[in-house]
Amino acid sequence: MPAFLKIEDFSCGYEKFVLKNINFETERGMLTGIVGPNGSGKTTLFRGITGELDVKSGCVFLDGKSVHSMSFREKAKHMAVVSQHISATDITVEDYVLMGRLPHRKKLRFFETSEDYTIAYEYMKLTNVFHLKDKFMSKISGGEQQLTNIARALAQQPQLLLLDEPTSHLDITHQVQILNLIQKLSQEMNLSILMIIHDLNLAGEYCDYLIMLNDGKIHKKGLPEEVLNYKDIEDVYKTIVVVEQNPVSKKPAVFLVSEKILKQGNGSRI
Repeated sequence: MPAFLKIEDFSCGYEKFVLKNINFETERGMLTGIVGPNGSGKTTLFRGITGELDVKSGCVFLDGKSVHSMSFREKAKHMAVVSQHISATDITVEDYVLMGRLPHRKKLRFFETSEDYTIAYEYMKLTNVFHLKDKFMSKISGGEQQLTNIARALAQQPQLLLLDEPTSHLDITHQVQILNLIQKLSQEMNLSILMIIHDLNLAGEYCDYLIMLNDGKIHKKGLPEEVLNYKDIEDVYKTIVVVEQNPVSKKPAVFLVSEKILKQGNGSRI
């Protein structure tokens, strides 16, 4: 199957930090996780893909077309970004989700059409926030805000969904709810998803493919069981871990070891 998202010899960044020679590709409908320690370049990669940062070299192709040759409106029709920071202002959930229809609005059209409402309602129901449509964003929980944020991104009807730590600051109930939804979107809607995620256990359990960044470069990429091994995790995160197989899903599970236990074991690996 040909690559849907293809990144070739890609470099972007800032004066003091540059992502270098990033190469990877994913298929349509694949849920790809971006992992790595703070400062490794995960958010920089997202900003480079969307064009928020100037490209120093290389290309990003979406379904065979260069992303950086697209206009802002065309780009917004093809990809949507779900940020970890949500502006919880006094706007209703319904109006917030309808903002996702702006890239599809024709010139000199200032109001939503019935089609816009139909599409927005469809994704509000899919993300289970339709019952909140008349509530203000500032009055709903963090988990509900994130689900609404995903509904707004889906209302853009993108081919590629980029999520920046979608489960950050959420309890385990909402983490599982959101990741189950994201997994469902990739499988049932054939939506390509690129997701920055800090929790290695969640990354291993939910993602089809992982890219581990370190110091602005790809340290390793592959299936979760190929990337999440104790040696690569310890090399990148500088933390001793134990990696075992989840007895139910057979996916890799990462266990931390406290300094106290390590000292009791005379520094040997458990």
